[in-house]
Amino acid sequence: MGVHLIRSRSAHPLAMLATGLLWASLELARNHFLTGFSWLTLAQSMAPWPQTLGLAAWIGGFGLSAVLVSLSHSLLAGRGWTRAVAPALILLCLLPALMREPRAPAATASVSMIQGNIDQSLKWDEAMQSEILAAYLDLSFKAVDKNAPEILIWPETAMPFYFQDPSDLTTGMRLGVARLGIPVLAGAPAYSAPMEPGAPQYVLHNRAYLLGGAGETLSWYDKEHLVPFGEYVPLGQWLPFITKLVPGQFEFRPGRNAAPLKTGSLAMGLLICYEAIFPELAQKQVKLGANVLVNISNDAWFGRSSAPLQHLHLSILRAVEQNRSIIRATNSGISAFIAPDGSLRGKTPLFVAEIAHDPAIELLTETTFYHEHFYFIHAAFPILAVALLGTLWRNGRKNHT
Repeated sequence: MGVHLIRSRSAHPLAMLATGLLWASLELARNHFLTGFSWLTLAQSMAPWPQTLGLAAWIGGFGLSAVLVSLSHSLLAGRGWTRAVAPALILLCLLPALMREPRAPAATASVSMIQGNIDQSLKWDEAMQSEILAAYLDLSFKAVDKNAPEILIWPETAMPFYFQDPSDLTTGMRLGVARLGIPVLAGAPAYSAPMEPGAPQYVLHNRAYLLGGAGETLSWYDKEHLVPFGEYVPLGQWLPFITKLVPGQFEFRPGRNAAPLKTGSLAMGLLICYEAIFPELAQKQVKLGANVLVNISNDAWFGRSSAPLQHLHLSILRAVEQNRSIIRATNSGISAFIAPDGSLRGKTPLFVAEIAHDPAIELLTETTFYHEHFYFIHAAFPILAVALLGTLWRNGRKNHT
């Protein structure tokens, strides 16, 4: 509709800028509307070529989408000298990567990830809990023997039981970690009893536990951006006939403890599952002091489709936007170590039990222009889009009359 309003001025350079900003504004709105679902953004299409992503450190993924739209507009509608806008935009995309000088990080960490490849139909079978735990511990012992990492990362809900409860499974996990002798970060379901009047007896949490080398609990993070209809029912008090897609007696509640999980030189900003698609959550973790981001996920739901790769590509944008390495551990793939420039190391295939290792994950504290001006940049997209569209529309009407 916005492009239709300025159709008589479509060849004007400002129109090319306006359409890009309008697209970015719509992607930004979709990121927040009804809790948001920022999937399949234009910028993520560039993730396989990290040398094209440098501009995301300046204007973010939504800004990079704007550049792609403006570039397409200039190629299709530009006339005469205005077609020069296209090569200028291409150069603008590539310039940050070409000018970037790699710096030696102040610190690095040796990290191994365990991709357990547990079948989704068996994951929550109580009869399989001991076998699943044994499979993860067995792969972990092999990873320690082969790679001697500083920390092991397990995926989302890799422990398919309530680790907070005293049980043989919890004891087995603590003893197993003590045998490993290094910290382990692992996902598990959790619960708490809310104190609010009229609240349910228990609420659930999607939790990541950080265990010390002796098997003790050091800290944890509860997922704060939940999946609508998967982990909770929006407007559930008014729509009681709607049930969750994921079975369970209780609904999930978002966590409140967002601080990075720390061990040794690592300050890990957690992003559980699709939290990695939201730039504001990665922004928050870095602002709280994370020197590395960790995305644990279970993408087995997607099956053999393009969705696991799409999820990975969105995570790549977060790495470039925030100048942080991302350790991405999944149950069934695709797991990978994402460098701050968007390049991949240790990428695993789908539906294979695998150990991924990186001996030198960069631990960084330097922030990007995008991080420092995050809210200003996001606010500028709709403000400038409306201003330019209004100006072009008024000028178009004057010329027409």
